[in-house]
Amino acid sequence: MPSLRTRHRLRGELWIVPLLCVLAAIALSVVTVAIDRAFGDRMIPTSITGKPDAVSTILSTIASAMVTLFLYMHHSGNSLRAAGLIDLVGDHLHEQIDRLYTSDDSTPAARDVVVCPESGIVDDLDRPALVAAAHDAGCVLELVPMMGDFVPAGAPLFRIRGDAARLDHGQLAGLVVLAAERTHGDDPAYGFRKLVDIAERGIAQPFTDPTTTVMVIDRLHDALRQLATRSFPTGRHDDAHGDVRLTERVLGWDGYVRLAFDELRLAGVASPQVPRRIFAALHDLKAVAPPQRHPALDRQLALLTSAVEHHYDDGPDRRAALVPDQQGVGSGADLSGPPQPAGRSATPAPNGRTGSRG
Repeated sequence: MPSLRTRHRLRGELWIVPLLCVLAAIALSVVTVAIDRAFGDRMIPTSITGKPDAVSTILSTIASAMVTLFLYMHHSGNSLRAAGLIDLVGDHLHEQIDRLYTSDDSTPAARDVVVCPESGIVDDLDRPALVAAAHDAGCVLELVPMMGDFVPAGAPLFRIRGDAARLDHGQLAGLVVLAAERTHGDDPAYGFRKLVDIAERGIAQPFTDPTTTVMVIDRLHDALRQLATRSFPTGRHDDAHGDVRLTERVLGWDGYVRLAFDELRLAGVASPQVPRRIFAALHDLKAVAPPQRHPALDRQLALLTSAVEHHYDDGPDRRAALVPDQQGVGSGADLSGPPQPAGRSATPAPNGRTGSRG
């Protein structure tokens, strides 16, 4: 079984799929050669297919070129990403500090703290292995950073409550996957974060695209609606005897609501579509969420109302911005009326007003 770190690294490498394709091609060539030998001269003559040496040379050239191409694409793709560039500069800076400034290692490391051997973002944990290690040592491990937090090298990774003498600090640190950037593997908050970033770009000056922001709020609304009635993890991990062996901080309902709306409420109040769409989302979430989860929604409603009232003068614009609207501007109660009775349709009256026709 590959380690957790190995699986995560393989999952993020761009050359894995092309390599599998090459291996599949090799396997396919073995099969086709076997079929060719089984049927002998009854297959396609060599005057059409060419001699085996020529075919081997062509295939070898193609394979080597493809290997070079997908390794180059992998290197270039990683280097051009913002996270790749930041990681490159950060690693060089770390090396310069180590080379130019003497490290004072005279202070003994605390036995009740597991420090991070290298910097990175907490991407995943091998929770069963951590629980087993804590159980064998008769202690409790507390994960200091949250999932998605950046941890500097040498910063606390775990705090140990109990006897730490039987724990291997290096082994514990190896059970935490550190990455150069956050991923979606075990971090749903990262999806919220990226959606909010996209929404903020849609309402950033000087080029604004509030319709894109409304589309993002649609997705945030949908995600919160799925979470509204679900239970959240406690962050406590027990062993087979029911004893707590690992604790970690986790995001709850209030955290997800704030993550979705706090920044958009502040950044988007000037665009009427944004508060109208958020009002619609909050009212709908109150209709499905249990009462104990209403305070987080009520807080957003109160803060959004205050922001609108502060930004707009008292008048039609303020009243319009306070109307819930699923489309931002398009389906609010101030724009659409109730369905008309069957057999009746609106028609322009001679005086220019809208009338009805039977």
